[in-house]
Amino acid sequence: MPEESREDRLYIFQGPNLIVPEDFPDGQIAAGVSRGRAEASFGVFAPGRPSGAACFDVPAADGGLPVSGVLLAGGTGLPPGWRSLGIRQGISLLPDEGEGEDGAPARLFRAYHIMQWRVDSVFCGACGSRNGDAPTELARLCPACGRQEFPRISPAVIVLITNDRDEVLLAHNRKFSPGVYSLIAGFTEAGESAEATVAREVREEVALEVRDIRYEMSQPWPFPNSLMLGFTARHAGGTVHPDGIEIEDARWFRRDQLPLLPGKGSVSRRLINRWIAAADIPHGASGGCIPVPSICQ
Repeated sequence: MPEESREDRLYIFQGPNLIVPEDFPDGQIAAGVSRGRAEASFGVFAPGRPSGAACFDVPAADGGLPVSGVLLAGGTGLPPGWRSLGIRQGISLLPDEGEGEDGAPARLFRAYHIMQWRVDSVFCGACGSRNGDAPTELARLCPACGRQEFPRISPAVIVLITNDRDEVLLAHNRKFSPGVYSLIAGFTEAGESAEATVAREVREEVALEVRDIRYEMSQPWPFPNSLMLGFTARHAGGTVHPDGIEIEDARWFRRDQLPLLPGKGSVSRRLINRWIAAADIPHGASGGCIPVPSICQ
């Protein structure tokens, strides 16, 4: 694939899916596709572009080149040579670039987040008039009442809990693929700190008390509009008891007995990998390589 500058590339979405050419390398999907190739196949920039196709260009969060995207209507068929890839599945196909969020993955997350927000903010939440775009910042501006609306970002927490036996608590959520276990997570409520959210979610979902709650890392997670805050904590009391509503099963695991884990690219997997690496044993000892599922938390 020839080298192109970022302003020549964009992302094509259709609902929760990323649309890419069939010959596009999986490891490069976060870089975006050629604007020229998108136009040749979909005609999205022509005056008579397909009905329901929406295009947008927004500033990069770091002040760099704009992030561009196209949203295809749900019923739009794909032309020959193109394929649809679930965004969460696509994240697990990207090369592991460490714990940072710089570069192409962050641009993909931003594009997907903004695309969803633009769909949800077509009308003013105060008076119901059709929104326009603010001229100088990334915001919607109602021409009738002047209300401004900015992209919604919902803080959420995810926590890796260990006990005195150096085991990690992993749980199976009803929404996960069979056999996949991950960390306890949940959204922050109004008037609640992130640390309080950690304690509450753990108590509600698995009936445990935790201590030594410590922030570790964060990640944009646009499913639909989260900022995921990663923590670690220590078991302080209680016996594991899944709530049976969100969590079907939860248990303590040793490093050599780990179940299927979330795909790489997620905060949950990064926290788990950091815990694994903290031991003086190779990854997957006594059991081969740690299996990687096709989904991310």
